[in-house]
Amino acid sequence: METNTKGIQTGKYAANRWFTFAILVLGAGTIFKLSSLKDAFYVPMQQYMGLTHTQIGMALSVYGMVQTVGLIFSIYLSDRFSKKYMISFSLVGVGLTGIYLSTFPTYAGFLAAFAILAIFGEVVYWPVLLKAVRLTATEEEQGRIFGFLEAGRGVVDTIVAFSALAIFSAMGSSAAGLKGGILFFSGVVIVVGIISFFLVPHDEIRETDDSGEKIGKNAAAFQGMMQAVKMKEIWVVAFTIFSVYCVYCGLTYFIPFLNDIYAMPAALVGAYGIINQYGLKMIGGPVGGFLADKVTKSTAKYIRAAFVVAAVAMTVIVMLPHENMNIYVGMTLTLGFGAIIFTMRAVFFAPMDEIKVPIEISGAAMSIGSLVGYFPSTFAYTLYGSMLDKTPGIAGYKMVFMTMIAFSVVGFFISSYLVHVIKKKQQA
Repeated sequence: METNTKGIQTGKYAANRWFTFAILVLGAGTIFKLSSLKDAFYVPMQQYMGLTHTQIGMALSVYGMVQTVGLIFSIYLSDRFSKKYMISFSLVGVGLTGIYLSTFPTYAGFLAAFAILAIFGEVVYWPVLLKAVRLTATEEEQGRIFGFLEAGRGVVDTIVAFSALAIFSAMGSSAAGLKGGILFFSGVVIVVGIISFFLVPHDEIRETDDSGEKIGKNAAAFQGMMQAVKMKEIWVVAFTIFSVYCVYCGLTYFIPFLNDIYAMPAALVGAYGIINQYGLKMIGGPVGGFLADKVTKSTAKYIRAAFVVAAVAMTVIVMLPHENMNIYVGMTLTLGFGAIIFTMRAVFFAPMDEIKVPIEISGAAMSIGSLVGYFPSTFAYTLYGSMLDKTPGIAGYKMVFMTMIAFSVVGFFISSYLVHVIKKKQQA
C-alpha cells in the first residue's frame, strides 16, 4: 500500500480516502439539522410545540453555552478515542435525541435536548470531523479538501432540508407533519452514524510520551492536550478563524439592510436567503480551496489576501448612495461580499497543516480552533444588533459595515503574522 508521511493513502489506493471523505461529508451535512430545526420549522415549532420566541432563543443560548464550555473538554477528548467511535457515536446520539424531540417534550426537556445536541454535535463530533478531514488529504490539498467539505455540506444540507419540508407538506403541514420531519432528520443521521461505524477507519491512539515511553492512553491524551495548548501557532490560527467569523456574523444583517434601505419585496427575500445560505456555501468552498492551493499556494496567504479584498469591498459598499440604487444592484453587491467571506470560511481550518500540527494532536488543535474561532457567535450578533437598535436606518447599517471592516483589518494583521510564523517554521 502506498502512503505518504502522514499515513495518507496515495496512488491507486487514493480512491479509499475519497470514499471516506464522502462518508464524512454525509455526516457533516446531516448532524446539525436537528439543532438548526428553526431554519425549516420555526413557525411550526411555535404552533405545535407551544414555544415562544424567547423559549426558542433560550434553547439556542443553552446550546451555545454548552458548546463553549464543552469545547474546553474536547481538547482532551478528541485525541483520546478513535475517530471511528467518536463520529459514529455522536451521529447516533444526535439521532436518538431527535427521536425524543419528536415526542414534543416539556420545555425543560426541550432545553435538555438542545444541551445534549450541543454535546454530541459540537463537543464530540465537530473537532474530530475536522481532524478526520485533515487526514484525508496531503499538505498540497488542504485548501481544496476543506473547500469540498463546505460545498458537500451545502449539497447534503439542501437535499435533507427540502426532503423534510416535503414530508411536512405531504402530511398536511400539521403537528404530525412536524413530527414526521423531525423523525426524518433523526433517521437519516442515525443511518449515517451506522454507516460511519463500518466505513470510517480507526485512528492510532497514542500510548507513549515524547521520548517513546509507554504511559497509557489517558496520560498520552492529556500530554497531547498540553502540547496543543502550549503550541502558539495553533492559537494564531484560532484567532485568524476568530477574525473571519466576526465578519461572517455580519452577513446576517444583509437581509434587513436590503429590506429597510432597498424595500426588498417579500418574494425576493426567500430567493436571496436560499442563495445566501446554500448557493454561496456550495460555490465558495471549492473556489476558496482552489485559490488557496493553486494560486497563493498557501491557505494562510489566501486568507490574508481575502481580508484585504473584503475590507476594500466593504469600504466601497459603505460609500455608495444606497437610497438611490436598484434592488438588484444591492443584492449583487451583498452576495458578492458574502461570497468572499464564504471562500475564507471554507478553508480557515486548513492552516493547521501548514503550521505542522503533529497528527497525534490534530483533534486537540481543532478543538482549540473551534473554541476560539466560533467564540464571536456569543457576542457579535448582540454587538451588531445593538448598533442597529441604537442607530436606525442607513447610519446604523454603516456602523455595522465599518465594524466588519475593522475586524477585516485585524484579521489581516493576524493572518500576516500567521504567514510569518509558517515561513519561519518551514525554514527551521
